Amino acid sequence: MRLHRSTSEAVIQALDMIFTEGRYADKVIEKILKQNPKWGARDRRFIAETTYDIVRWYRLLCEVTGANSDDFWKLLGGWLIMSDIELPDWNEFEGLSRGALKKTYDAAQRVRKVRESVPDWLDALGETEVGAHWEKELQSLNEEAPVVLRVNTLKISRRELKQRLEEEGVATEVPADFADALVLEERQNVFSTPSFKEGLFEVQDAASQCIAPFLDIEPGMRVIDACAGAGGKTLHLAALAKNKGRIIAMDVEQWKLDELQKRARRAGVSNLEPRLIESSKSIKRLEKSADRVLLDVPCSGLGVLKRNPDAKWKLSPEFIQQVRELQHNILSDYGVMLKPGGLMVYSTCSILPSENEGQVRRFLEEKQGEYELVKERHMWPSEGYDGFYMALLKKK
Repeated sequence: MRLHRSTSEAVIQALDMIFTEGRYADKVIEKILKQNPKWGARDRRFIAETTYDIVRWYRLLCEVTGANSDDFWKLLGGWLIMSDIELPDWNEFEGLSRGALKKTYDAAQRVRKVRESVPDWLDALGETEVGAHWEKELQSLNEEAPVVLRVNTLKISRRELKQRLEEEGVATEVPADFADALVLEERQNVFSTPSFKEGLFEVQDAASQCIAPFLDIEPGMRVIDACAGAGGKTLHLAALAKNKGRIIAMDVEQWKLDELQKRARRAGVSNLEPRLIESSKSIKRLEKSADRVLLDVPCSGLGVLKRNPDAKWKLSPEFIQQVRELQHNILSDYGVMLKPGGLMVYSTCSILPSENEGQVRRFLEEKQGEYELVKERHMWPSEGYDGFYMALLKKK
């Protein structure tokens, strides 16, 4: 492939914004591509995929090129060599040698934290908590995430959507064991399709699609999604409820609830009630009112590094400890909204036991027989999708 100066500079700009300014990779890519609407699909793909790949392999690239952490041109050069792309004769790539890089690359393969490109502390934490499975999961977290759609069954069946997308130039596969999922055969922008604009699907990982059904809801129930965020799982709950009953979506951020309402309108959801959590009183007012409660709590996000590789460079042990405390508080306090005999799901997109089954065991001990664990499930990155944990709890 022939390298263009303008697209290479866009990658450098993106890396600077991600690593120097600490911005989120997905927002950076979105902004840069929006500022340059004349770029074609190939250029846009090169910028997005190259940036994500360099972010994913940042530590390894620093090691094999000998680059300083902010020498983004050298990192790009190293990535090009590793990808078997010929380096153009540009000043920025002076001193980079394919032979020398091959030697340092071979040496780097012998050290897991360098080979898999993670910070020292994260490799140590993963090994301590996940044990013998850590190496396999870590390798999987460095793979590119597939693009998965969730069919909006309020408007269309999976078979009909698959056919409709084919007519719009989007080829999909039907994965086993995921009732409402379609997987894109190749990455492309699905947000510009008429099907998306008509609310026929949402982009949602297959593992994430397992959480709403885990709550075992029935049409007509009163369901509270207490950590709704922008509402991917909330909309899935509404579809499973067939727009009957009530879905109360709660969050501490009003802008997320505003975004959820926009998505709900597009999806044709009519049984949604957004509520801002302003204080503990917001929770108290709903005491013993819900048949089902979903607690998809804030977490480290280690299960979704495939799609958010920049997170591993932004995380810290201190942040993970803070998030564990927040998880415990939410689990301890929000159960009051559940009716006796009702069901509650605690879920995270983490693979760390301290955020998952460890939190559930502690909760059950502290509540002294008030709840029972019905079942739990791990979704591991090595299974092909994101990493998730979910536990179904019953209030006695």
